[in-house]
Amino acid sequence: MTIRVTLGMLNSQFISNLNNNLMRKEQLLEQSATGKIVNRPSDDPVGITFAMRYRSEIAANEQHQRNLDSAVSFLENIDVTLNQATTLIQRVRELNVQGLNDTNDKSAREAIALEIDQIRIEFVNLANTRYNDKYIFNGEKTDIKPYDELIEAPNEAITDTGSLRYEVGIGVTVPTSIPGNEVFGFPDDDDNLFTVLEQLSDAMRAGNTTDMNNSLGFIDTRMDAILGARATVGSRMNRLEFISTRLEDIDLNLTRLQSEVEDANMAELLIQMKAHESVYQASLATGAKIITPTLIDFLR
Repeated sequence: MTIRVTLGMLNSQFISNLNNNLMRKEQLLEQSATGKIVNRPSDDPVGITFAMRYRSEIAANEQHQRNLDSAVSFLENIDVTLNQATTLIQRVRELNVQGLNDTNDKSAREAIALEIDQIRIEFVNLANTRYNDKYIFNGEKTDIKPYDELIEAPNEAITDTGSLRYEVGIGVTVPTSIPGNEVFGFPDDDDNLFTVLEQLSDAMRAGNTTDMNNSLGFIDTRMDAILGARATVGSRMNRLEFISTRLEDIDLNLTRLQSEVEDANMAELLIQMKAHESVYQASLATGAKIITPTLIDFLR
């Protein structure tokens, strides 16, 4: 069976092919402008699925990195506070030893007792330290002042035993805050820092060397507790440093995978654009010859 090919059929087929070439050219121009081979789901339905997954994982990883930065800052603030507490308790020990010297008269010991009283008040301020509107020594209850209204009796404070935790990975959390009682002592501890300072101040004024000697031992055990808290903070920071390196590696890997799916090869893209430009120009030249004949040409 013979199919009759008309001029109209040639023209229609030519225009259809020309439009296809033009659409492909437009697609290549869009890819070169955006630098991506996937600009809409229809470009690559399978690829866009992977791209969206990688974007979601990258966003989650970035949030974990922000959480980790917050956790590090929180721990650094605790470490600074504990360092200040270490300096103060060392000063208390020096004053204790100084007060045991028999050459001190009543006025000299009174001056030492006054300085110890001021250090005790400063310890209360340290125990109520806040960072980013969070009390660092009240466990999970970071919005509650742990030693509120207890300047006269801070040794009676009971702090929250929990710990503020930051999520730094899928299902991975790291504790940051430290209960104040672990640093400054529980109410019934013999070496409760506030109790020791109060007793030392009274002993200094009374010239009671026996109680002063007892205070030395309590000061040493409480200093060990503060140093132990600093060691805990240091170990947590070391862990966060390791996790930070891992998050950076994950981010690099996900970014590479996303790039392989979405990003265009510019060199290859330029070659394709040049090739399709030649095809398009050749189509126009060929079409000019096909659609040239008109009714006037047949009447000649």
